[in-house]
Amino acid sequence: MNNLKLGVEVVSAHNLMPKDGQGSSSPFVELHFDHQRFRTTVKEKDLDPVWNEVFYFNITDPNDLPKMTLEAYVYNNVKNTNTKPFLGKVCIHGTSFVPYSDAVILHYPLEKRGILSRVKGELGLKVFITNDPSVRFSDPLPAVETFLNTDSKSNHGQTTVQQVASFVQNVQNAFHKEKKEKRNTFHHLPNSNTGEPAQAAAKHGVDEMRAAEPQGSRMVQMFPGSSSQPVDFALKETSPFLGGGQIVGGRVIRADRPTSTYDLVEPMQYLYVRVVKARDLPGKDLTGSLDPYVEVRVGNYKGVTQHFEKRQNPEWNSVFAFSKDRVQASVLDVVVKDKDMVKDDFVGFVRVDLHEVPTRVPPDSPLAPEWYRLSDRNGEKRKGELMLAVWIGTQADEAFPDAWHSDAASPVDGSASSTHIRSKVYHSPRLWYVRVNVIEAQDLVLAEKTRFPDVYVKAQIGNQVLKTKPIQSRTTNALWNEDLMFVAAEPFEDYLILSVEDRVGPGKDEVLGKVMVPLTSVEKRADDRIVHSRWFNLQKPGSTEVEEPKKDKFATRVHLRICLDGGYHVLDESTHYSSDLRPTAKQLWKPSIGILELGILNADALQPMKTRDGRATTDTYCVAKYGHKWVRSRTVIDSLNPKFNEQYTWEVYDPATVLTVGVFDNSLVGDKGSNGHHHKDVKIGKVRIRISTLETGRVYTHSYPLLVLNPSGVKKMGELHLAIRFSCASMANMMYLYSRPLLPKMHYVRPLSVVQLDMLRHQAVNIVAARLSRAEPPLRKEIVEYMTDANSHLWSMRRSKANFFRLMSVFNGLFAVTTWFGDVCLWKNPVTTVLVHVLFVMLVTFPELIFPTVFLYMFLIGVWNYRFRPKSPPHMNTRISYAEGVYPDELDEEFDTFPSTRNPEVIRNRYDRLRSVAGRIQTVIGDIASQGERVQALLNWRDPRATFIFLVFCLVFAVVLYATPIQVMAIVAGFYQMRHPRFRHRLPSAPINFFRRLPARTDSML
Repeated sequence: MNNLKLGVEVVSAHNLMPKDGQGSSSPFVELHFDHQRFRTTVKEKDLDPVWNEVFYFNITDPNDLPKMTLEAYVYNNVKNTNTKPFLGKVCIHGTSFVPYSDAVILHYPLEKRGILSRVKGELGLKVFITNDPSVRFSDPLPAVETFLNTDSKSNHGQTTVQQVASFVQNVQNAFHKEKKEKRNTFHHLPNSNTGEPAQAAAKHGVDEMRAAEPQGSRMVQMFPGSSSQPVDFALKETSPFLGGGQIVGGRVIRADRPTSTYDLVEPMQYLYVRVVKARDLPGKDLTGSLDPYVEVRVGNYKGVTQHFEKRQNPEWNSVFAFSKDRVQASVLDVVVKDKDMVKDDFVGFVRVDLHEVPTRVPPDSPLAPEWYRLSDRNGEKRKGELMLAVWIGTQADEAFPDAWHSDAASPVDGSASSTHIRSKVYHSPRLWYVRVNVIEAQDLVLAEKTRFPDVYVKAQIGNQVLKTKPIQSRTTNALWNEDLMFVAAEPFEDYLILSVEDRVGPGKDEVLGKVMVPLTSVEKRADDRIVHSRWFNLQKPGSTEVEEPKKDKFATRVHLRICLDGGYHVLDESTHYSSDLRPTAKQLWKPSIGILELGILNADALQPMKTRDGRATTDTYCVAKYGHKWVRSRTVIDSLNPKFNEQYTWEVYDPATVLTVGVFDNSLVGDKGSNGHHHKDVKIGKVRIRISTLETGRVYTHSYPLLVLNPSGVKKMGELHLAIRFSCASMANMMYLYSRPLLPKMHYVRPLSVVQLDMLRHQAVNIVAARLSRAEPPLRKEIVEYMTDANSHLWSMRRSKANFFRLMSVFNGLFAVTTWFGDVCLWKNPVTTVLVHVLFVMLVTFPELIFPTVFLYMFLIGVWNYRFRPKSPPHMNTRISYAEGVYPDELDEEFDTFPSTRNPEVIRNRYDRLRSVAGRIQTVIGDIASQGERVQALLNWRDPRATFIFLVFCLVFAVVLYATPIQVMAIVAGFYQMRHPRFRHRLPSAPINFFRRLPARTDSML
């Protein structure tokens, strides 16, 4: 039975429009959802009414929930005429509905019903979903024909089938107490022949494409001119044969074979062996029992199940996947053995001819397992049976994510079949900003009564510690009114611990009391409304109780305002490479604008990261991050050219986001270090792809160079072959996003300082790294820090030079125009100079043509540059990064820890170099300030003669401008500026000489 209900709490309204002719209104609210209507009570003569009434709607079909709309209409009740003038409305889409635990009160601005409607004010609502069977439905209003049909139209026809399914699944999962193990599920866009209107918008244009000849890899020049880099570091466009056909120039050329579900990866053949269970196994020990396990052998590869003690009817239900490319054998041996201390005993085996194995193609149903009688070493049937299922499939098989893989293990070695080498999908915890407003403390009890307190408040959440400024009070009360910001992650397991401390002496603080507040009891908000403050009684320093409310327990109390700010986006990445810009509160999330699909094909020519059995090798896996979703591919062991062919899907909410793909060497496979622990996973390289640089519907297949900057310089670690496609369901919605703010509203209403954002980002990265490192297999801290560029804010001489040259390249156009105009003024090309004079006269004579000419010129430049538009996503560029000509000492400084671990002499030399660079910057800033002060000196009479001359000039120039048309003055000034060189002097002009003689404040500096 469906118990899903939509709860709506109508809290209050604010600043409503008066409609009764007496400067007031008698408002009430009507709620419309799923053909049900509810109405609040009427608040007489109140423009700021408060209701606090809760209503529950029955959800007829949860699958249609994302397409539904909750509409709240505010009316004015007129008793005499029994009419209800319109005061405003609020429409909330079904994609914004969240469970009760995530719901907060939001104040929505009232919208107009039509162009002529006069509306103002806000309506406070709390909307949530619940499946509590004890909650009864509210009594609806009588069914009458509504007059609001013209306003209840919604445009949700563009919601994709995948969005609907994922949304309903998320809602239902929020109420299940049993959490299932997350599977690495691959998603793909639905076929366009299903009839859904949303799917028709995501066409990839494969039907109208003609066949083309195969093309090899070709270099892609991304940055012309001075930004070009060595050919070995360049991006290579490829034309691989994928599941949907061959990719040629971003277009899919259909193959003769049926299109695969995984159309962005190469189909890979696997031999799947499912070992289900055994029965009636013969006893091997003296007691007649055995400890059975199964070995699955194909050629030189062997997979092993776990063993069970003293069990003759074991159940394993394990799946083994052997890559057909590596299998050279023609038979499959499944051997049952008895685990023993010295040597394992042979129980029996089953041999399968690989030429007789069937092929399975999803969506066919899974192959039914069969019972096979065990044979002895001579091939004779013995007691005992083994249930097996053997088939040939691809990575599209649902058994692929949880299977043991032969390409993830060394030959004849089953020890690698751990969870540390399997592919997994992770989700970052939802992060919240915790705002603690420390207002005041009263009735401070000091150990020494003879002195005034010098107190401050220390707040702590986990490893985050912040302090207020110390206050020297002349009474037993102290006032701070300071905001302290923290980061917390769901589920809230930590406590907010606040202690009031008295600074008795230098380095000596005395704790006057403390209070522990569980974060689960803190109020959430999604806007800038004021949260109610509370008084907390301080406990004695040694107490561990939580929120002790008794006043006689301890005399001192502290006044706090605590809230969880859900209107911000918690930055856990570098702001330049953010993959998600949504706020924390789910009610503020907008529908997705498209789908991003990533196919991790393979890596080529990787550098060896370790040695095994006397030879260099690498155990490679990939990590991709976009939004809250992290994916980790399986680890391909002992290969410098690993093939992954795994496909993943993300929903895109903003095009101004970045997908990051990193390649690492798995240190958990192999020997441990000398201290008994595994080494850190070594970074091989990463690729960043900005979504806004991708054309919709096009498949990008490129081989990206994996570049890593080491203390010895930049080094190419190999190449990563990726296939990427961005599909947009609604181009209008995506274009509309370009006019919206980049960050949520709270970042502009109550902005955080740069220092706060850097500190909070550091804490957010630590929280995400700690949470993901507890998963299986773990995403370790070094991986999270590398993927999120956690140390990008640290000082680097190389990065500073790169940013300086980037700035110079931005102004290259301005410098080029200045040089060109200088050549015009010097008459280096008389024809060009004469044409510029003619154009100048035309623009001065007809000034209304200036702006149209400028914008037309920019339009023509843009159309001309369309021919040279980039055909590939941007990639790492060593020339722009200034990684080629960097000095070794600068690289050593960049890779130094913080604080530094180098010897004092090296640190002194680096400090002197930094002082030299800072001195040059100081001189430039001083020169800019001097020019500004000279401008101020024109009118402030610091130089009375210069100010007198300037005032006389202003008076004369004003009279001349009154008497002379402005066009004449402009032509005279222009012709004077562009006069012939024979009329010029090598000395500076009189205005420049006059300006340089003006005084600045440099003579007043020490």
